[in-house]
Amino acid sequence: MADVKYNRTIPEVLADAMNQFTLLVRKETQLARTEMSEKLVDLAVGIGLLVGGAVLLIPALVILLQAAVSALIDAGLGATWATLIVGVAALALGGVLLAFGIPGCGRLTRCRAARSNNWNATLRSPSNRSSNR
Repeated sequence: MADVKYNRTIPEVLADAMNQFTLLVRKETQLARTEMSEKLVDLAVGIGLLVGGAVLLIPALVILLQAAVSALIDAGLGATWATLIVGVAALALGGVLLAFGIPGCGRLTRCRAARSNNWNATLRSPSNRSSNR
């Protein structure tokens, strides 16, 4: 084996290691920023498509409800009764969807609140106070 000698002192080696570590942290931070920018662009495009879809779906639903009213009128019901039947059916369906959707939102909120309360309780516990002293 060849005997290799380096003419570097320990402080020089440590300084070089710190410089390389700093460079690594900067490059990783730059990479993370680039990735986050790409993700934000994807998120913005997704939100735009979601809003566009909702803007088109709401009038489509209204048109379908009007078609249902027209069908009931053509079947022999009066315009008032046809409108009332379709309106009550839409109201009932919307109520059922809300009834199933609201508890799901509540679970999300409770989970976040529970995690926050657990974290706060952990911070305030006597065992943590004694270990911090």
